[in-house]
Amino acid sequence: MFEEWGLLGNVLVLLVSLVILDRASELTINNAVKVSELSGFGKTTIGFILIALVTTLPELSVSVFAAVLGKGIDIAVGNVLGSNIVNICLILGAGFFIASMKSTDRLKMVPLLAEEEVGTLYFGLFIASIVPLTLLYIGYASRFIGIILIGIFAFYIFRLAKIKHTKNEGCLGKERSKLKRYTFLAVLGAIIVVASADLIVDSATYIAKLIGVPQVILGATIVAFGTSLPEFANTLKSAIKGHLELALGNIVGSCFTNITLILGVSLIGSTIREDITPFTNPILFSLITNLLLWYFLSIGKVSWRESAMLLFLYLVFIVVSFGGYRT
Repeated sequence: MFEEWGLLGNVLVLLVSLVILDRASELTINNAVKVSELSGFGKTTIGFILIALVTTLPELSVSVFAAVLGKGIDIAVGNVLGSNIVNICLILGAGFFIASMKSTDRLKMVPLLAEEEVGTLYFGLFIASIVPLTLLYIGYASRFIGIILIGIFAFYIFRLAKIKHTKNEGCLGKERSKLKRYTFLAVLGAIIVVASADLIVDSATYIAKLIGVPQVILGATIVAFGTSLPEFANTLKSAIKGHLELALGNIVGSCFTNITLILGVSLIGSTIREDITPFTNPILFSLITNLLLWYFLSIGKVSWRESAMLLFLYLVFIVVSFGGYRT
């Protein structure tokens, strides 16, 4: 997109986009917290529905266009699985590290969450785990499976939207009139995050090509991480501001959306029945990642140790992926 700008122009675009990304993520988090306070929904639910739906737009565009343009759904499946691993291992791992640095004790997660919100996270992780395993077991993905995945997404989002807290019900009457404004600003901020992330990927890709970075490295680093950049920005900002439950909702909600809505739409848009066997390694890593986060939620506390485990797992995934490519 910015090839005609040259190196200096792309560096400028990259720097400006990073600043916009930071400010837009702050706009998103601040207004998402206000939406949570005024609507009666918990922060985890707001992250799961509102923020996650918008921040998964890059994954949606990559997967759908790959399927519709006749390139098969291997790109879509790989993008969905890879994004989920990046979301939990790299992004949430970094978020846990930042949050734990603000406290000398192990940071308590579950006390921040209402009981139904913990259930939401568990269900999101369950679906993100069972769907890839089921696909691996039957050996293929098809349009019919895509319809089922979209049905799961629609049903659970509808069910989740009906869950509200009753606290602060009587003292926020005047503020409720601002709910639409806060919701609009939260969504607007998330859209700007996505747009600025796209500019960052475009400019960084051009710069990397110009200095001679190989295509395979480029795809596995800048492009792969670029589709998860919105989640990364919002998660770090949430952790810095002390809203870990919003970060958890965003990440798990993104994983749930990836494996149901995005993969489902991609399957419906494709005329090819895809063999899932080549994706055995990403599926197994995704399962390990989800189980690890499930365990962290069950013990209810995180520290730099849990962060290090997630980050190390991502490093192992990269090494195994590149090793498999070379062989």
